[in-house]
Amino acid sequence: MVTTTPAWNTADLKQKGKDHLLNSVSNLKLVREFGPLVISHGEGVYLWDTDGKRYIDGFAGLWNVNIGHGRSELGQAMAQQVDEVAFVPTFFGLAAPRTIELAARLGDMFPGSINHFNFTSGGSESIETALKIARYYWYLQGKGDKIKILSRHMAYHGIAMGALAATGIPAYHTGFGPGMPGFIHLTAPYAYRNAEGMSETEFVDKLIEELEETIAREGADTIAAMIGEPVQGAGGVVPPPASYWHRVQETLRKHDILLIADEVICGFGRTGTMFGHVTYDYAPDIAAFAKGITSGYVPLGGVGVSDAIWDVLSEPDRVFMHGFTYSGHPVACAAALANLDIIENEQLPENAGVQGERLLTGLQAALGDHKNVGDIRGKGLMVIIELVDDVHSKAKLDAALNVGGKLQAATRSRGLIARANNDGIAFAPPLIISADEVDAMIDAASGAISEVLG
Repeated sequence: MVTTTPAWNTADLKQKGKDHLLNSVSNLKLVREFGPLVISHGEGVYLWDTDGKRYIDGFAGLWNVNIGHGRSELGQAMAQQVDEVAFVPTFFGLAAPRTIELAARLGDMFPGSINHFNFTSGGSESIETALKIARYYWYLQGKGDKIKILSRHMAYHGIAMGALAATGIPAYHTGFGPGMPGFIHLTAPYAYRNAEGMSETEFVDKLIEELEETIAREGADTIAAMIGEPVQGAGGVVPPPASYWHRVQETLRKHDILLIADEVICGFGRTGTMFGHVTYDYAPDIAAFAKGITSGYVPLGGVGVSDAIWDVLSEPDRVFMHGFTYSGHPVACAAALANLDIIENEQLPENAGVQGERLLTGLQAALGDHKNVGDIRGKGLMVIIELVDDVHSKAKLDAALNVGGKLQAATRSRGLIARANNDGIAFAPPLIISADEVDAMIDAASGAISEVLG
């Protein structure tokens, strides 16, 4: 637990940030002009900047600080591991005890037959691994033409080239050259804009019809897998209709196509159950994860595969030519084991379900009639307020108005860090959040929207 912090020189840090730090997913012109917001320490759901101002971390870092800030248990576990052995690779048949223990722990946690794990350093590496395993699985069975990947518009799967190809958000592609071939994007299960005049059943029928038509056009014998987030996150927090994933899984199995669950955001409690695919009651063949596995205290990710896939991968007498230097890093695995103890012992998935419902209904009560609020939706502690210029036409706000920038300033002035842009405000706080802290987020968000949009 952090109780003291050094006396930082904010002006000096901001200047160094302007001069030397290339911020990710940021307007670099503005960062160069004003410098970053410098966060010095955190505790629970709160963060403090170098001037001593306190904020609710309404986005849990980047969807990932599930257990909150300042949990010394993880630091102690990492320090103990460093004292034992700081690094052991998983190449060449090697492994450290904590790496093996984590794989076994995950085998117990994942439902169904996902029992075998390859570790990475984060989400994009996990998606790259999942995509490669899907192709390799078919190759080993003499079906090397099954290489195409089905994904969805509005999907976010990462920024490495394969993960980027699966990502269905145009802004992440602009300026980075041609994308990898073999990736096909389908309509997102985004009822607010894609299901006009349809019942939920009719909407799902339409999505499955598009999936069937795509498989028929491309040829099932050329498609390795479909990848999807249980709840789409960075693309706009899109919870699918209840029957959607069951129907998708049924269709893919009929055509002998693998299903990859991207659990990078949803996994380890965020949707109200331990995994997003549990929330929607389906069984993927491959599951990619990161973020919540260590609550962001140290980088770690991984991929779990089913018994059926493992049986194929482990059958030939050949080397599995994939891995990263830090795959299964023992210090990260030690942190993950301590983190999972907290998530399970403190029943954080259950709290995410309860507090997520409070956040969703509270925002709907506070802002549901606002002239610029088009939709408020979410699942567990993944919630978004979608803003529009007009609720009847659902027209987007004029980007020239810089509503996103103004909302970011207005929420931060009220002591809330959330993800604000021209499409709205998204929330994903630590899973430890209390009812009073949820209510404070609602007050800050509604106040910010009133200030910026009237």
